[in-house]
Amino acid sequence: MKNRLKVLRAERNWSQQDLAERLEVSRQSVNAIETGRYDPSLPLAFRIAQVFTMQIEDIFAPEEQGSQS
Repeated sequence: MKNRLKVLRAERNWSQQDLAERLEVSRQSVNAIETGRYDPSLPLAFRIAQVFTMQIEDIFAPEEQGSQS
């Protein structure tokens, strides 16, 4: 799943640790989400959206699949 987490975090001048503390997760979890190695659970995705005061869909998007015609 693609996400805009790194960009949104940078716009606020937050470190990964700053965001992790706001989300009550580890910095490693934030890094894994940003790099696409881990997709957050739905409750965590809601918390992320809440922290950024955005809709989940504005932060996360499914990976583009090849066209299935």
